[in-house]
Amino acid sequence: MNAISDPAAGQAGADPRRTQVAAWLSGLPQQLQLDPSTLQPASSDASFRRYFRVAMGPSTAVVMDAPPDKEDCRPFLHVAGLLHDAGVHVPRVLAQDLGQGFLLLSDLGRSTYVDYLRGTPTPHDTHRIYMDALAALVKLQQSATTDLVRYDKARLATELELFPDWYAARYRGQPLDAADRTALDAVFETLIDANMAQPFVLVHRDYHSPNLMLTDLPAGGPDYGPNPGVIDFQDAVVGPITYDLASVLTDARTTWDEPQQLDWGIRYWEMARKAGLPVAPDFADFHRAYEWMGLQRNLRILGVFARLAHRDGKLAYLDHMPRVNTYVRQVASRYLAFKPLMKLLDKLDGQTSATGYTF
Repeated sequence: MNAISDPAAGQAGADPRRTQVAAWLSGLPQQLQLDPSTLQPASSDASFRRYFRVAMGPSTAVVMDAPPDKEDCRPFLHVAGLLHDAGVHVPRVLAQDLGQGFLLLSDLGRSTYVDYLRGTPTPHDTHRIYMDALAALVKLQQSATTDLVRYDKARLATELELFPDWYAARYRGQPLDAADRTALDAVFETLIDANMAQPFVLVHRDYHSPNLMLTDLPAGGPDYGPNPGVIDFQDAVVGPITYDLASVLTDARTTWDEPQQLDWGIRYWEMARKAGLPVAPDFADFHRAYEWMGLQRNLRILGVFARLAHRDGKLAYLDHMPRVNTYVRQVASRYLAFKPLMKLLDKLDGQTSATGYTF
């Protein structure tokens, strides 16, 4: 879930699903103290899910609207249970109707990490909330992985295909020729083999600033608890241990320079080792694994954002392209194995880069 408002949802009579939501809320037990007349759009995301906020006594709750012909609430319920059992602060499920695709959830607040970062954050508070996020990630990675799908080579390869299909061919308007395709296939194989060799844990897949809620500040919601509140976890899988760290430290919506990435990466690694997670005992090996995982994820993200813009008309995602491209180049320029990728990026982006391969 991210903070994209849904204006259409506020137009009376124009939204049958909203009418269904209000009717469902009206039929829930009176002790919940819900007031359906206060129903307001909260946010939507890149899928068909959207969210409403509703008064619940002196506080508020959140309704997830997931049309059952397009979305399935059961993965959300399953993963929420796994994360809660591991001590991760996730929304509580207050009521559910899977047939209609509605969940009533505790409200973790109105402020995400990205909301905070778009204000005037102090370095001290920024560091504090990111240390909270890293500590929560360590808990998340100790979760049970019962009945979760496992990343395999085929799935990783399918995700990477978004880069040539949508970033190169559609966004840049440059379908790859045979030579470029062969070179890119070799890079993809190298990345996939390395990332499949990592230890596997529960992976959120979008553990980044839009999905981390501030729950211990005055702007927090009624369901106070450990910071951060974690949302949008329904697509969790079993995958490489560095995946979610790469998500949060190479965030598409906020720029972290390399010294900051390194500082937080070391702090996470120390916490993970203390917790007994299977991270590499040598930080240099761990850092390389994190960078290679981040490269794979960010190549996928370039493709995802291009698809959201060109297929779905969600043009706001294009604003994040330069940042993600910078993260890709940061890693690709450092390793000889990715020299062909750098040449391709320069060709696609119409620029020449100075590379300093060190590994």
